[in-house]
Formats: sequence, structure tokens, C-alpha cells
Amino acid sequence: MNEEVHKAYEVIKEGGIILYPTETVWGIGCDATNPDAVAKIYVLKRREESKSMIVLMNGERMVYNVFKDIPEVAWQILDLSEKPTTLILDNPRNIAKNLIAPDNTLGMRIVKEPFCYKLLERMKKPLVSTSANISGEPTPINYKEISPEILKGVDYVVNLQQEKMTGKPSAIIKLTSDSQVKIIRK
Repeated sequence: MNEEVHKAYEVIKEGGIILYPTETVWGIGCDATNPDAVAKIYVLKRREESKSMIVLMNGERMVYNVFKDIPEVAWQILDLSEKPTTLILDNPRNIAKNLIAPDNTLGMRIVKEPFCYKLLERMKKPLVSTSANISGEPTPINYKEISPEILKGVDYVVNLQQEKMTGKPSAIIKLTSDSQVKIIRK
């Protein structure tokens, strides 16, 4: 695993995009602070930039670097969640502008999955995460279902967990600064 973390990190550091396993589904990712790398993912997925993507983080320090004001309920939701949960929060900063939604929000998920966690430790920056499919097509449930276009379009494919069936996409909950809660996906 350490070798795969190293290879993925080297590609990301040079502005490349990777295909990698997460605790939910296979993801396409890059350095979330690099707008050119983020743009490559939008092009590969044929996705409108107004449909923002999420970022993965590995702990509170990274979360507070991107979000200054985090509602207390955010931590409660994360503590009580039994499955991977993405929170959409207001007013992100220190992140590529083309990742921020038109309403000035950004989705983020804190990961515990070993590969992603170690890669984030190495990067010391958030990692973009979006499902490994062309926009509008079904999310692949395993590595074998990922389209050749996606496989050819990334700069590196992480060689881990390629036989494993993936989980479901994460739950998505939107929290506003005034503590309104809206469930987007259960």
C-alpha cells in the first residue's frame, strides 16, 4: 500500500488525476487546491463546472483549514453516522475556486479508509473525490465496470482493491451556517 500511496502522490503533486478506491465507490481525484487538475476531471467526466465535486479530508485540522465556521451539529452528525457521510458546508476557502458550488458551498467527507487516509497525510491537502463515471452514466459498483474512457483519461490507476465490490455512495447532508439541515442523499 505504501508504494501505491507514493505513486499516487507523485502524480497528484505534478497536477495529475488518479483513479482510486474509497470506502464508498471508485473515485477520480486530484489536489483540491489545483484548479487546472480540477478542470481536467470536469473535462474527463463531461461534467458542468456548476455541478461541484466533493473533497476528502483526514481530520479536523484539514477541515478547519477549508471551513472557518463549522456548525456544532456537523461534528455531531459525523460522530453519529454509521456510514460514510458527506457534509456540504458554507464558505470554503484555501481550495480551487472551480470546486466551489455557485451557492458558495463545498461537500467534504472525512475518511478512515487506509489508502485515502495515508494519501491525505502525504498530500497535506484535501483530495477531490468524484465517482469514476462519465456524468449522467451509472456509478460503477466495482473496478471492472469502470469505462475504458475513464481508465485511459486518468494519469494513474491505483493498483489496490480492484476485485472488491464497492459500497454505496455516501449519504449527503447540507448544513448552513445558521444550522439548517437538509438531507440530499440518504
